[in-house]
Amino acid sequence: MTEEHPQELRAAPRTVISVDAMGGDRGAAAVVAGISLSATKNPDIRFILHGQRDELERLVARRKPLRGRVEIRHADGVVTMDAKPSHVMRHGQDTSMWSAIDSVRNGEATVAVSCGNTGALMLLSIMRLRKLPGVNRPAIACLWPSRNPGGFNVMLDVGADVRADERDLLQYALMGTSYARNGLGLERPRVGLLNVGTEENKGRAELKAAHDLIDAAAESANYSFVGFVEGGDIPSSKVDVIVTDGFTGNVALKTGEGTAKLLSDFMREAFTATPLSKMAALLAYTSLRRLKKRMDPRRANGGVFLGLNGTVVKSHGASDATGVSAAVKLAFELAQSGFTERLAARVAASNATEPESVRELAGGSKR
Repeated sequence: MTEEHPQELRAAPRTVISVDAMGGDRGAAAVVAGISLSATKNPDIRFILHGQRDELERLVARRKPLRGRVEIRHADGVVTMDAKPSHVMRHGQDTSMWSAIDSVRNGEATVAVSCGNTGALMLLSIMRLRKLPGVNRPAIACLWPSRNPGGFNVMLDVGADVRADERDLLQYALMGTSYARNGLGLERPRVGLLNVGTEENKGRAELKAAHDLIDAAAESANYSFVGFVEGGDIPSSKVDVIVTDGFTGNVALKTGEGTAKLLSDFMREAFTATPLSKMAALLAYTSLRRLKKRMDPRRANGGVFLGLNGTVVKSHGASDATGVSAAVKLAFELAQSGFTERLAARVAASNATEPESVRELAGGSKR
């Protein structure tokens, strides 16, 4: 559906997702293919697609599952991966990314999805949607494959801001807990604070202070605090939410992605090295497919911006159709759970009823 039929789209009692079609490394074709996969799997999704109309109309017309389910919003500009966020903020009003975020701001869509420039997307999201009252630094949360029954842990921040003091880390714990409840269905998530060791005397001063703050708030916020965790615990069943600063989290995330790709390449080389290994691969085909699917980083594609008056999902810049579809699936699940409203209520409640022990540990002041 194109812009000439917007009333039909808005009248449909379905979840509407706003998608920036132009920002990814693979272009609009991969994005349209991804939302088509999502449309095939879920009849309750509708899309507002932002980008260059002629190209998008041509791509959408080729996808039968998208008939009657897409409204195209024309935008001439594209935020490139090397664009400076400050420049985009000043001059990016005509871009598909700006338009996609504004659809959430205006209440036309519940969640925005973009594969574009992370820094620009975060800055635009902060400026257009604004931070929730009481949130100093928004965070990006990602799903990390783990040994837990649900298959994933939540980690934040993974790149929104390289800095974080003890109060920011406490806020991340609260927001991550809300995400785990709504995204993973965990009633009482277990929270861990990432450090260089599990001993309480290790780490920087702000980590030690954050340890005490997060511990003190656990009962009132209904989560279990497991204390410090190490890098090896990130994919474990020991914890559900891993809290860290954006610098450390982003390095861990990129290291994990690189390691997964390296292992995949090694396995491919090992099973194609000789005729005998090729035969072994054929015999183990079903198990190898299952393992490949479990290790595939595209399954966990989609970082969620937390702490804003609206939900934004950042898909990997190099996402193909499978990756885009995974990000849209995450956006749809969060929209269905009323995540934005629940997170806002969680932050407001934590600010209003902050335990006296937390205020004392934080020096008696609230930012």
